[in-house]
Amino acid sequence: MIRIKICGLTREEDITTVNRCLPEYIGFVFAESRRRVSPAQARLLKAKLDKRIKAVGVFVNEGIDPIAALCDAGTIDLVQLHGDEGEDFLRELKQRVNCPVIKAVRVKNPEQVLAAQRLPCDLLLLDTYSDAQYGGGGLTFDHSLIPGLHKPFFLAGGLNLDNIEHAIRGSHPWGVDISSGVESDGVKDEDKIRAIIAEVRKLSRGKDR
Repeated sequence: MIRIKICGLTREEDITTVNRCLPEYIGFVFAESRRRVSPAQARLLKAKLDKRIKAVGVFVNEGIDPIAALCDAGTIDLVQLHGDEGEDFLRELKQRVNCPVIKAVRVKNPEQVLAAQRLPCDLLLLDTYSDAQYGGGGLTFDHSLIPGLHKPFFLAGGLNLDNIEHAIRGSHPWGVDISSGVESDGVKDEDKIRAIIAEVRKLSRGKDR
């Protein structure tokens, strides 16, 4: 099964939408972004989230204490690190929290991805490299750069209904992470969310046969 994460939820309407569509994961962005939410906002949104959906907190070079506080409060169920966090940080964080940890990699080459696989995290997230920002650029990357991995990974970077089948068939991800690809005029669009989830579910059924 290919897991689906809809990232960058900011409104109660977004929670209502995902509760109807039931992706496996959603993302709250705590880093600098137009989709950024405060811990208080995230707590209120999480309270309305269907219990079958896990909430991922997205951070860029954040301190361990604020991340641990969100885990301890139950506001997030997984941690996604999208900055320059290294092995020592990951080990310390894993000692502090019980939440699974995802380490994002802005893909430059296969060797870099293989090195990231050795980090003490539970999953990887492979995203488009950019000098200008740590993620969320809405651009795809060359999926042939992804080497054979034994660690499960989310595929991110400009995924939408038009390219999701090609991306999945070309990279065989454990999960897909979608944000701008299910937005219209900068906000989450239920029709787009419903359509891309249906497409990924269809591809999953074909993969499982």
